[in-house]
Amino acid sequence: MDLDTVRTFVAAADAGQFQEAAAELGVTQQAVSKRIAALERTLGVRLFTRTPRGAELTIDGQAFLPHARELLRVAERAIASVHTGRRPLRVDIIASRGAASGLMRGFHHAHPEIDLDVLMLLDIQAAVAAIRSGEIDASFRAVAAPGRPLPEDIESVRVLDEPLQLLTGSAHALANARSVPLAQLAGHRIWMPGIVPGTEWAAYYEVLVAEFGLTIEATGPNFGSDALLDTVADTPALATFMGAHTRLVWPADHGLRRIPVTDPTPVYPHSLLWHRDNPHPALATLRAHLATTAAAHDAAGTWTPSWVIPR
Repeated sequence: MDLDTVRTFVAAADAGQFQEAAAELGVTQQAVSKRIAALERTLGVRLFTRTPRGAELTIDGQAFLPHARELLRVAERAIASVHTGRRPLRVDIIASRGAASGLMRGFHHAHPEIDLDVLMLLDIQAAVAAIRSGEIDASFRAVAAPGRPLPEDIESVRVLDEPLQLLTGSAHALANARSVPLAQLAGHRIWMPGIVPGTEWAAYYEVLVAEFGLTIEATGPNFGSDALLDTVADTPALATFMGAHTRLVWPADHGLRRIPVTDPTPVYPHSLLWHRDNPHPALATLRAHLATTAAAHDAAGTWTPSWVIPR
């Protein structure tokens, strides 16, 4: 099957018009029509129906579309397989100040000869799609939330359990505590405007709230970590959760406190995700590095949601 005809079919299906597909592909509309006709002859079916608004997929076209996309993804991975050694390793770390960023800095320090591209994608669906398309080589995520299992071609390994700490201002009722039992946080306002519905960290906190009767508020716009720190410092009634490996700096007059949470200590499980067929030589080096630095998981006195992969 000619991949140019498949690529043209996908472009036309996405655009809904042969003319727009032609502009995207840099060919004439006649060339698009000829390629579609050739593909239809190969398959023995009609893929499009012409309408006054453009071109609509037939039932056969709708059935073929996901397979066509997969054909193109496989072709991209096949091409990448002979060029991966010449390009940087592309890794998604979610956020620049989080634990994953620290893990990648450690990797770069240990292997400065490996070129890296660091990206930040919002949610696990976008990360998995980027891994499958070959856009990135790996991603740090918490897996796998209920109802969202990883595709069979995506591998994962748990690399870090990050304890959560309570961050308060100096006037908060718990500010002078050396540690605080998790159950004692019930009734306190925990403000986390960065929680995005549908993400894996939102699923994590939903279970945490349900199991321990906590109140987490995600109201208001998310202006970033600096605004969060300012608000917590100025508002005695508010606190927030912060990963123990999250690197933040605030003015000395903020008087913020990081307080360990105990009995149990909630830990956020970071895993590395990658495509099982990814041939980038540096990916194996990254996995080996993380294996040597990873601590034991599910330690006594810690808590993670039941859906977290125990490995």
